[in-house]
Amino acid sequence: MTDVVTTADPKPPRLYARTTEIDDPGPLVGLLPEQDAYAWVRRGEGMIGWGEVARCKPADIADAEQWWTGLVAQVVSVSSLEHIPGSGFMAFGSFVFDPSNSSARSTLVVPRTILGRRQGRCWLTQIGTSFVHEGLASTSSPPRAPRNVSYADGGLTGPRWEAAVAEAVQRITAGELEKVVLARDLVARAEEPIDARWILARLAERYERCWSYLVDGLVGATPEMLLRRENGLVTSRVLAGTIQRSGDNVRDLALAAALGRSSKDLEEHEYAVASVADALAPYCSGMNVPDAPYVLELPNVLHLATDVTAVAGPERTSLGLAAALHPSAAVCGTPTETARRTIAELEHLDRERYAGPVGWIDAQGDGEWGIALRCGLIDDTDPRQIRLYAGCGVVAGSDPEAELTESNAKLVPMRDALG
Repeated sequence: MTDVVTTADPKPPRLYARTTEIDDPGPLVGLLPEQDAYAWVRRGEGMIGWGEVARCKPADIADAEQWWTGLVAQVVSVSSLEHIPGSGFMAFGSFVFDPSNSSARSTLVVPRTILGRRQGRCWLTQIGTSFVHEGLASTSSPPRAPRNVSYADGGLTGPRWEAAVAEAVQRITAGELEKVVLARDLVARAEEPIDARWILARLAERYERCWSYLVDGLVGATPEMLLRRENGLVTSRVLAGTIQRSGDNVRDLALAAALGRSSKDLEEHEYAVASVADALAPYCSGMNVPDAPYVLELPNVLHLATDVTAVAGPERTSLGLAAALHPSAAVCGTPTETARRTIAELEHLDRERYAGPVGWIDAQGDGEWGIALRCGLIDDTDPRQIRLYAGCGVVAGSDPEAELTESNAKLVPMRDALG
């Protein structure tokens, strides 16, 4: 690795980025090397990267935006194609859910090599301390399937987590808060170091309507877009209210109808949508909030979903908007600070980067930041181990046993991906 720029560098060197349009290289995920790999893909489009030329370990998202703005100001870029959001100089990032209650650190990293496919165009971007122009040489090896995977409870057993949900319902009924999202974890362990590419490829294939991602050992497929900023247009997809699918199409239609009528799920969803609209309002204009949610169908669950759209000024980067939105009621609760304290008291786990923003930003400030859901975090000291996460929104009408069932359904994508 050469000349990695970090936050410790008082005056980082100038960086150079060269972007070249290329022929379609085939499935992006299949080109990833095992080490120093990054990805953000959906329905065959997106970006992958490997290597590293710059990294920030920010205290929070606002700190990351300041570092990114300073870095972009000194980059020299050359491109053979007109700008497509995500092309050229860009970074992948993943942020801690609650820095005040976590020993983990967020990360924003600029890869040395980036491959992208969007809007029917494919490109190769190479970044360094001088201009480089090399052909695409794949050094990837076939991903390895995990062997003999076993599972163990994380911070709480199922019954103890149900008790935590019951306690949250009591606090809500007493008027201390309106909603809180409680997460639980499950620890999976394999015989050999886990190859994140295997998990990523299986998630991308099976959950093509989700955004599949890999950033520093955090791998998953999120159905929830915290925000997308593209040429000033901002979109946020809010998910809250979930029911497990039955596997029967006729039965699932009835379940979708029931979900759309459920007062408990509609209440949970309303809190989440309002929190996003309120957070965007100071920074955006022309906001559109649909009157009613639609049902998003995924292979394992059905979600109530709402797409909020708005227009942001050129001074608002995707990172800046993500800082304003996070944490939303969909992953924290209402009121935010009370919900955050309740989470810290009842969950008995460090969420680390679970439920934090994950995605990418480019030199124009465009970007996509999903919420790190349906994911696992590979242990950086023991790569044979991965911690899986799932969370559920708790409101006054929540039933602890039903919430445990919902959390198990949300763990299915990662358990299936581990094979």
